[in-house]
Amino acid sequence: MRDDIVLISDARVAAVPVEESGEALIDVRGRLLVDGRLADAAGAYAHLREGLFTRLLEAERALPEGYRLLVVEGYRPPSLQRRYFEEYKDQLRGTFPEMSPDELHVAASRYVSPIEVAPHTAGAAVDLTLCAYDGSGHTELDMGTRVNANPEESDGACYTGAANISAEARANRKILGAALEEAGLVNYPTEWWHWSYGDRYWAMTSGAPAAHYGPREL
Repeated sequence: MRDDIVLISDARVAAVPVEESGEALIDVRGRLLVDGRLADAAGAYAHLREGLFTRLLEAERALPEGYRLLVVEGYRPPSLQRRYFEEYKDQLRGTFPEMSPDELHVAASRYVSPIEVAPHTAGAAVDLTLCAYDGSGHTELDMGTRVNANPEESDGACYTGAANISAEARANRKILGAALEEAGLVNYPTEWWHWSYGDRYWAMTSGAPAAHYGPREL
């Protein structure tokens, strides 16, 4: 892992205060392309804070003609976030039995956020990819790995700046990143697909004095 990457488990992230805006969680289905691979019965996965949603619309307008954003997962209930984190930590414990509990916590945060700072539970993060759209259907573009590939299975290619991906995938990541950054989102550097606005990690990265959104129930 690069030394300049700040993980979401870093104390500087947890230290950011939250000044809750009270913005609603809205269902973005029918307004953005939404993939159903992580769909849940309540449709939580398709909800985002309004401020994040409007910025995604702005980003999509900046994409080249024929390109669209494809949302995979937005809001995540706290109970599901906790389960994801503990399951991945258990997986790492089996693979790296020499790791201490603190080391496991930090290592797990490369791929899943600890519950206390998780932006998905605030509706402030979105996992998404880039696709070609012809008006009737979409085709996902080559981004180097699948969405939600972990560092072990991808040999680190899930990192946004990874060198071990094709030139085509690197170009597609650049297109995606340029549009989202211009709209005010920040990326989690260990996951090319994870972008957020208004959460603690966004505030720490952008220099904002406080986060706009804290954890909430749908």
